[in-house]
Amino acid sequence: MGVGGKHPRFILLQGEGFGQVTSRCGGNNRVSALRGSAITAQLVAAELRSEMSRAYLGFAWWVIEPIIYMMAFYLVFGLIFQRDGPAFIPMLLTGLVTWRWFDNTVRTAMNAIPRNKALMQQVYIPKILFILVAIAAGMVKFLVVLGLLILFLLFYGVTPSSSWLALPVVVFVQLVFISGISTIIGLLVPFLPDLRIVVPNILLLVMFLSGVFYLALDVPENIRSYFFLNPMAVIIDSMRNTLVYDHFPDWTALFWVLVAGLTCLALAIKIFRVHDLTYPKLGL
Repeated sequence: MGVGGKHPRFILLQGEGFGQVTSRCGGNNRVSALRGSAITAQLVAAELRSEMSRAYLGFAWWVIEPIIYMMAFYLVFGLIFQRDGPAFIPMLLTGLVTWRWFDNTVRTAMNAIPRNKALMQQVYIPKILFILVAIAAGMVKFLVVLGLLILFLLFYGVTPSSSWLALPVVVFVQLVFISGISTIIGLLVPFLPDLRIVVPNILLLVMFLSGVFYLALDVPENIRSYFFLNPMAVIIDSMRNTLVYDHFPDWTALFWVLVAGLTCLALAIKIFRVHDLTYPKLGL
């Protein structure tokens, strides 16, 4: 707790005049939006600093953790099951990096509102902002790891091609999808605490159904169309085609993933507007 028993972030929000950001306090919409964006950026920076300060190696864990994670799966699938080949390592690492962004962000956003209960009780703040901070922090970490992945691919001998131009589009579509899923789950968990148990198990199931460790071509042709009903399967396949296999992604499939993400965001915003003032009253 900070000065006078207040939550540390309360001082930051109070100093920025956060009340003016909310529609309840009126004011120019453009100015309010700018202030809201500035405060969100500050909260993201604070979240990242807080995360780094919780470990001796700090920022280095953003790199070390995914490397350990990827080495473990390479040991299992590459050495034990001997699923090797010239493109196996790039294929595996691209799938893992893509999946980890989705998985980590959903898990973090799931607890974003309960984790900030003390702050909610001291100052009004749109509860969806806590989830957006988790999403933004996850994106920053992903971009760092993605940069390392690209450097590894270049070192490994993957030649950049015109298909790499599609990378920003694939990343944007995944960001929208992650934002939609994470926001809905983050807003529902305070009302349905059992989701904290259900969601991790669903994520584990979806991981094995998304082609993280295998190619879409390995899926029997008669069920491949069902395989691609999974948005993460589309995203992982698109990322691999873009970075590893010198193919542009399936734009139609990506479009429908984008639509799914935007639909989830619209539903999440509706939930937020109805229940925003209810969260501080819940026994989180």
